[in-house]
Amino acid sequence: MDWYIWVCGVLAPFFISMILVFCVHPYIVRIAKERGLVDNPDARKLQKQPVPVLGGLAVFFGVVVGLGVTSMFFNSYVLFTSVVALTVMMYIGVLDDLMGLSPVLRIILEIAFIGFVAWMDQVNINDFHGAFGVGMLPVYLSAPLCAITGVGIINAINMIDGVDGLASGFCVMACIVFGTAFMLSFDGTMTVLAAVTAGALIPFFFHNVFGRESKMFIGDSGSLMMGMTMTIFVMHIVDNGSRVSENFSNMGIVAFVLSVLSVPVFDTLRVMTGRIFKGVSPFHADKSHLHHLFIEIGFSHVGTSVAVISIDFFNILCWLVSYLLGAGPTVQLLVVMAVGIINTMGFYYIVRRLNHQRLFYRMLTKLARLSHIETGVMYHSLRRLMDRM
Repeated sequence: MDWYIWVCGVLAPFFISMILVFCVHPYIVRIAKERGLVDNPDARKLQKQPVPVLGGLAVFFGVVVGLGVTSMFFNSYVLFTSVVALTVMMYIGVLDDLMGLSPVLRIILEIAFIGFVAWMDQVNINDFHGAFGVGMLPVYLSAPLCAITGVGIINAINMIDGVDGLASGFCVMACIVFGTAFMLSFDGTMTVLAAVTAGALIPFFFHNVFGRESKMFIGDSGSLMMGMTMTIFVMHIVDNGSRVSENFSNMGIVAFVLSVLSVPVFDTLRVMTGRIFKGVSPFHADKSHLHHLFIEIGFSHVGTSVAVISIDFFNILCWLVSYLLGAGPTVQLLVVMAVGIINTMGFYYIVRRLNHQRLFYRMLTKLARLSHIETGVMYHSLRRLMDRM
């Protein structure tokens, strides 16, 4: 029975969605170029030429059709709610890419569909699972907390989409980590969603990082959809009826989900707080995100993505060590918060405030030079392969 669950719940949806995206990606690139649906370079953006922005559609196709095919041999009807929410987020993102929506309207729509998922799936961010001595929360606290957390996650994922491979690579890693927790907890539906999402993102990641003619940005359509996916995972893990909390009674559940999402969450909080203190809108675009800092030091896009994802993975490892050492939920959460703050605020201080002649900064610049792999044989081989597919 174990092999059947492994194949039907993980491998089949993963490979089905991956193959689907590899197949549909060239056609979406062609449509985007023919219709002029591209992201043009400007003073704030890092690309030097127009790039198609419909990558989210390719990922959406892989996720939804992959779930549909998987449902033929795995009962995934519970995922109907997730499919509806992801579909709406994808359309909101497309409208934002093409027309530009106001931040207020986007937040209202995000809250509405977070509420839709909470109501239909009967899941909520309603339990701290012992962190700071807090257990289950009343509805009048859990409902607004769920809305605020969900909006924060969705927009945090959207805001890290600034360099090639970062948003997609980060979400692949998050899907693997969350999916492992769901699989070990025998939560089949969420395992399928994590597997099909990771599978759909991997082809896009390779085209985004290595492609030239086949390159696309995931756009708001993809980043909002991925943000909603991460929110759904968090709601299912943190809910008081969570299978993850039932199967891992000593796990700091809040610390676990925060460690996985630490870089986008803490970096977004730092950036928005800084903008407010400067007297500008927290949604005002600038170049103060973590990925901008790595680019400023001299890292390549690939190097920046690897570095930022590695920082996030380091936070997950710090949480895991504290958990394995027997720390309680509060200590686990404090560890995650401390590492997350140091990795974001501390790094900002190093780049923008520290004397650039200091040893640590000079070490970073040496790493930055090593990150430029664009002239390597393997990079060009992968580029030719991606452009032919």
